[in-house]
Amino acid sequence: MREVTVIGLGEMGSALAAALVRTKASVTVWNRSAAKASRLVADGATLAPSVLTAVRASPIIVVCVSSYAASREILETAAVAAALAGRVVIQLSTGTPKEARDTDAWVRAQGAEYLDGAILAWPSQIGGAHTAILASGAAATFAQAEEVLTVLAGGLRYLGEDVATSSVLFAAVLAHLAGRWIGTCHGALICEAEGFDVAAFGAVLAGLAPILGADDHHMGDVIHRGAFANPESTLQTTAGDIGRLVQHAAEAGINAEVPRFAAALFRRAVDAGHGAEEHAALIKVLRPAA
Repeated sequence: MREVTVIGLGEMGSALAAALVRTKASVTVWNRSAAKASRLVADGATLAPSVLTAVRASPIIVVCVSSYAASREILETAAVAAALAGRVVIQLSTGTPKEARDTDAWVRAQGAEYLDGAILAWPSQIGGAHTAILASGAAATFAQAEEVLTVLAGGLRYLGEDVATSSVLFAAVLAHLAGRWIGTCHGALICEAEGFDVAAFGAVLAGLAPILGADDHHMGDVIHRGAFANPESTLQTTAGDIGRLVQHAAEAGINAEVPRFAAALFRRAVDAGHGAEEHAALIKVLRPAA
């Protein structure tokens, strides 16, 4: 890990570079706006004047930009593409499984090795003992990149040879988080309307984390096995509860978009005959029709 290049110095890319600089490795950085490198340079990083110089500087290239399309745009000039040969490219940008497969094929066509990664953390958590980064790709490539990635995330998890796996899991987690963030905001609206402290609501949610985590594990297992019968609480019961959130929104005069959307989905599942099953049976009306 003596020489590493980091391309992209947004909030996350800067955090990645800073974690590597702290190890006293030789870290080369590049960003479209060179000003973002000033603190890293002061701490010991080297600012490359061009992408080509940055790629040539190190055997391991970490890319963290806004998207896979942006990373391809940066790397696909003829000179830079040629310079990738013999190097390991670690993609830590955000993209889809198809983009991961396409980028892997393109990088390997340049004579380089490719590892796809997904960061499940905020920039402030990079370098932590429990910070999670998912990685997928050839085992031999992971072995070359493992030391670098472990510096960035003590909770590094290798998912295997299928290069798209990390993007698959990232997308699945993001779907979960999207629902959580939206739900939390609607919960805050309820608290505001009824005069309850929103910070205290956040504390209640934090205290529920172990229970909610166990429920997430249970739902994943139920869906995997298709075992939707004999629930502790039925989809029908939940549909009724969520329907009352629509009623409350009308009574309190607050935005009802979130509960209306959720209530419609649960009502669809009940109307389709799944009312006596687990909440997770909702997936049956989300899947494509056979």
